[in-house]
Amino acid sequence: MTLQQLRYAIGIAKAGSFNKAAESLFISQPSLTTAIRELEDEIGITVFNRTSRGITLTPEGEEFIARANELYNHYESVLERYSKEEQKKKRFAVSTQHYSFAVKSFVNMAKKFNIDDYEFAIRETKTKEVIDDVTSLRSEIGIIYLSDFNRKYITYLLKEHDLVFQKLIDCKAYAYMWKNNPLANKPYVNLEDLSDYPCLSFEQGESGNYYFAEEILSTNEYHKTIKANDRATMLNLMVGLNGYTLCSGIISEEINGSDYVAVPFKDAKGEDDRSMEIGYITKKNFMLSTICRIYIREMEEYLKAYTAEHNPNA
Repeated sequence: MTLQQLRYAIGIAKAGSFNKAAESLFISQPSLTTAIRELEDEIGITVFNRTSRGITLTPEGEEFIARANELYNHYESVLERYSKEEQKKKRFAVSTQHYSFAVKSFVNMAKKFNIDDYEFAIRETKTKEVIDDVTSLRSEIGIIYLSDFNRKYITYLLKEHDLVFQKLIDCKAYAYMWKNNPLANKPYVNLEDLSDYPCLSFEQGESGNYYFAEEILSTNEYHKTIKANDRATMLNLMVGLNGYTLCSGIISEEINGSDYVAVPFKDAKGEDDRSMEIGYITKKNFMLSTICRIYIREMEEYLKAYTAEHNPNA
């Protein structure tokens, strides 16, 4: 098995057909087909199902491509770090749930480098995709949260994918809403207060379940619910429909603007309810790049400054 064969297999899986993959890989289709046939013969499994409508991965192929992605990304990481080609761009990518502090920290990190020399990427995406991206090393680091509700399931997934979680901060739940929402000036809100307004949440796709929800208290029954798949739509729904979302309360006005407020959430008895442990995930025993370590430091510094300003007694 060669790295070139792995590259070919990964390319086919991404393209969804031998024809498209051959074009993007700059190889003839017969040569690509022969290379994959030799690979399948060597490893003893069928990676791709060939049909008249294209190709699909077999169950064994799905596992193989996931591991091939991991191995090939490790190879590229070593190559980028030690290559003597001065013109080769260094890459760094982050996958994250929808946290404005993660975006702000990414901006602060990127400003420390000459963008012409680097290929940066930040992906605000679904929880499962954050885990998948870091598993395959499509992203070097992912930002997610744990709570008493999802901790057992998410921790199991991380262990299965050879990932580790490092805590950044503990925080209470807040209701995030438009500044002109009738509840915006209350000292705190509870579920009864919020019942007249639509609860907003980020869509998690077909594989979504309660454990992948980005919002705390996802198992509660809400009279009105609306799902969105990006930050801008979520903010527009807050303005247009007086919607709200339950979140960490750690908001960057520079990213989201100053038209929104985070109101502390408490249960009906006035007691604090639920907490979130936000952190980052990386591959176990994987040596993080200098860029990644700088990004982590930027998040730590941002969260420390935010806590000192908004929760000085924390």
